[in-house]
Amino acid sequence: MSIRTQRKLNHLLQIWPKNAVFLASYLRQLGYSNQLLARYKKSNWIRSVGRGAYTRQEDSMTLEGSLYALQVQAGLSTHQGGKHALSLLGKAHYIELNRQRVDLFGAPHEQLPAWFKNQEWGFKRLNYFISSFLPPELGLETIEVKEFHLKISSAVRAIMECIYLAPDRQDLMECLQLMQGLNNMRPKVVQEMLENCKSVKVKRLFLYFAEKAGHDWLNRLNMEKIDLGLGKRSLGKGGVFIPKYKITVPPEIASYDSEVL
Repeated sequence: MSIRTQRKLNHLLQIWPKNAVFLASYLRQLGYSNQLLARYKKSNWIRSVGRGAYTRQEDSMTLEGSLYALQVQAGLSTHQGGKHALSLLGKAHYIELNRQRVDLFGAPHEQLPAWFKNQEWGFKRLNYFISSFLPPELGLETIEVKEFHLKISSAVRAIMECIYLAPDRQDLMECLQLMQGLNNMRPKVVQEMLENCKSVKVKRLFLYFAEKAGHDWLNRLNMEKIDLGLGKRSLGKGGVFIPKYKITVPPEIASYDSEVL
């Protein structure tokens, strides 16, 4: 190996975060050709984890390191959302993070690469939901997750994602209970999210759950700017109709008393 090639390798290993996936397309932008990567792989400095993706030879394949590649290198909006994001933010303490399912959300024009989908992550279930009910970049925040700074859903977006999945893929009662813990949300942020949300179901349930939870920030919203749509929405047969929000909810939701814990 020439001195120049060795220097390039040393530089690459220095800038490569532990357990991060590096994409071949990103490495080419940094000046590392396919031929050079093949040489590094043959010399056991790096290893392939799927077509177009590498880790350092001694590193582990982690969800966080893979999301780092998707967000930072590929520029995707794919992020950890729903109740998984709430647990990362400390808003869902009773959830066992290492055993629960993980919900990822992405925009309609985005696709997860095969190297990502083919991995075994060690969770009970990892779901990927393509949705457009919120703008892709709205309501995300950056936090430190293990070795990386990753974008995840903020508390407001995360509870909206939970409600978006309900009742078929997320329990409604759990959504209501998760909402109970969100008593310190900023009205300005909530207002922006509700104004930009395209799902009538999400907006109506969000407001209904916030009202049942007795959150003070609800009274500081400008309801005239929030479009709640027309017509009725039903979340199951044999439910209770809530006239204010024109939704029919299961009896256990309607009768739930947030003061009784």
